[in-house]
Parts: sequence; structure tokens; C-alpha cells
Amino acid sequence: MHPALSVIIFTTASGAGYGLLVWYGLMSAFSGAPGDRMVALVVLPLALTLVTVGLLSSTFHLGRPERAWRAFSQWRTSWLSREGICSFVTYVPAGLLLLAWIVSPAPGAAAVALGLITAVASLVTIYCTAMIYASLKTIHQWHNAYVVPNYLALGLYSGALLLATILHLFGQGSQGVDIVVLVAGVAALIAKLSYWRFIATTRHPSSPESATGLGNIGKVRLFEAPHTEENYLMREMGFTIARKHADKLRRMSLLALFAAPFVLVLIAILVSGVAATIPLMIAVLLAAVGVLVERWLFFAEARHVVTLFYGARAA
Repeated sequence: MHPALSVIIFTTASGAGYGLLVWYGLMSAFSGAPGDRMVALVVLPLALTLVTVGLLSSTFHLGRPERAWRAFSQWRTSWLSREGICSFVTYVPAGLLLLAWIVSPAPGAAAVALGLITAVASLVTIYCTAMIYASLKTIHQWHNAYVVPNYLALGLYSGALLLATILHLFGQGSQGVDIVVLVAGVAALIAKLSYWRFIATTRHPSSPESATGLGNIGKVRLFEAPHTEENYLMREMGFTIARKHADKLRRMSLLALFAAPFVLVLIAILVSGVAATIPLMIAVLLAAVGVLVERWLFFAEARHVVTLFYGARAA
């Protein structure tokens, strides 16, 4: 598939934003309003900003952005519609949690209840975003059991890294939160490697023979292209990336998204205190680059089954 910048920004920014809301919501629910007011007034607006930027960028991928509101009406059958509804629903508890901190320096029970609702709503939204792609049976690289865990794991990992950095910045950091970052990162790494292994060793069950219905005759090959110039299907659905370039980008993603941040988080654990902020901030920047590369590959390596009609041997 052609990697559209708007969709890449949407999935990375919103994923990090919802991941941050999940962790802060859980902290609020199980520790009774953690940290101080300044932490809340930075974490919540940052998370909501990331979510908003992601949602707004997704509309630029539409042919008629002014009609985006119509997507909400198809919630019975469309995961995109469900994702849109859940994303707006999440604004309510998250916004009320922010308001509670603005009104009171110690929201207490309100922070517990709203934090739990925010965390659950954010997780559901990430799940719906992943299902937009995992539900497409025509794209083998998306329609599999690895896509949803990848989206959830990457969102939680990036959110945990952001939360740890902000807590250290305000002197509220703890080794427990830093260890959560490492655990979430390892889970995301395992999920990503498993996904890459899956798409490298399997193919869509359809073939040129089954797609054309001519398999009983023998092998089917393209005799002549069905068009004289590039068309929409080949531009959007038949985008290909050379294996050597894909491998290079995978290594880049592994280094920037996992290896380097892991080392930097370990350094932060050793130095502790406000000094840990510097390696964590570098880790956030590197992880942002790494997840952008990872998400670009997620779209670039996906092949629609329609390419079988244009000469592809497998999808």
C-alpha cells in the first residue's frame, strides 16, 4: 500500500497519546491521583494534543474531508466508524480528569474513577484503530492475529516512555515506572519481530490462478498489462519496496525504537532524579523516529490482493 503521511501521523501520534492516557489513567485509578497538579496539567494536555493532531491528520487522507462526519453513522459495520466514536468518547473522561485537576489540587475519588474510565476508553480506541486494518481480508499483511497486539504494544510502550520522561522532569520519577517502560518495550519488540516473521514466511491464500478462476488449465501469467499508464489501483494498492531497503529500514527502526531507548532508560534508572530526564528525552526523540519508520513499513509492505490481476505472483 502507498504509505500516506497523514495516516502515518494519525497512527503514531494518536497511539502515543492514547498510550499516555492509559498509563496516567491507571496511575490515577490505583494510586489515588498520583504526582502533583503540575504533572497532571502537563500529561493530560500533551496526551489530548497528540490524540487531536492524529485525528485531524487522518482527515487529510480523505477525498472529501468535509464529509468525515458521515463515517460516524456506520458504527454497526465499520471499525473506522467505531474508532471515531470511541476517540470522541475518550475526550469526555480525559477532559473531566483534566478539569478536576484544574479545579482542585487533590481530586481524590474523582481522579480514581475518571482515571480508570479514561484508561479503558483509550485501550478500546487503540483496539478499534488496529481493527481498521486487521479487518481487511484482502490484505494479508494486515488481516492476521499480530496487528492488534502490535498496535496495543507500541501505543503502551510510547505512552509509558512519555510518562516516565515527564515524571522525571518534575522530580516525580520512579524506578517502577522506568521498569514498566522496559517491560512494555520488550513486549512491543517481541510483537514486532513476530509480525515481521509472519509476513515474511506466509502469503495470501489467493493466487493468480484462483483469482482468475483459470487454475484448472495451468499456471496463469500476465500476457499484457490491462492499462497503458499508471492507474489508481497500482499507485495505491500495488506500492512495492525492495527487500534490501525494507531490511535496512527494519534495522533502523529496531535501533531507534528499541535498542537505543532501552539503553537510555537503563542509564536513567542508574542516575535517577532529575538527571534522568536527559537520557529519557533523547529516548523519546529516537523512539519517535523509530515508530515513524516502523509505521511507514507497516503500510509499504502491505499488498492488496488486487495486484494479482496486474501480474503479481503473490499478495
